[in-house]
Amino acid sequence: MAVKALYKYDHPSRSRQELYGEDQLVHVWWVNNPFMCAAACFRAPRAMIWSDFVEQMVTPWAASDPEFEPGSYTDWTLDGEALDIEETRTLDELGVGHKSLLAFQAPTIH
Repeated sequence: MAVKALYKYDHPSRSRQELYGEDQLVHVWWVNNPFMCAAACFRAPRAMIWSDFVEQMVTPWAASDPEFEPGSYTDWTLDGEALDIEETRTLDELGVGHKSLLAFQAPTIH
């Protein structure tokens, strides 16, 4: 539903990239997991390598699902497009931008 402002709304976003310096917000969604029904948002350095991002940020979050198995991620996408993972490349090099959506599949028993 659209909202019509009764006045000119001219306020900058409080989550714009310039406020985060070398960091950025990255959304991660575990597709088809009813326990994790919405994407999580992480503040991550653009220069962080992929393997560190997954190990330090995604895995601890995903592990809150008692049936999660570390390393079981498959079919990563970036903003809806297939993502070719290279473990040693940075988020920036992989094309992950501020407020990008990374999604993955992993087995669930739920």
